[in-house]
Amino acid sequence: MSVRLAGDAIVLEGPCRVEDAEPLLRWLQEKPGRVVDLTDAEHLHTAVFQVLLALRPTIRGEGKDTFVRDWMVPLLSAAQAPGAARTEG
Repeated sequence: MSVRLAGDAIVLEGPCRVEDAEPLLRWLQEKPGRVVDLTDAEHLHTAVFQVLLALRPTIRGEGKDTFVRDWMVPLLSAAQAPGAARTEG
């Protein structure tokens, strides 16, 4: 697995696959204040990304993958910013 619990942080490493979404979701629901560390993440499956977007944890690191760094992390950072606009639809 590419997801592991390290104290109060959830560390995503290497290519994060669909099966990593379930433990990520469970650990974030158990303790919503946990930080998600993307420093060593190389790829995020859409299911993992959706969990992060839905639960909006604090994100640490930018990942090793250009797409994660340039596109996903800015969206996650905007989603957790104070006063971030939320679209109801």
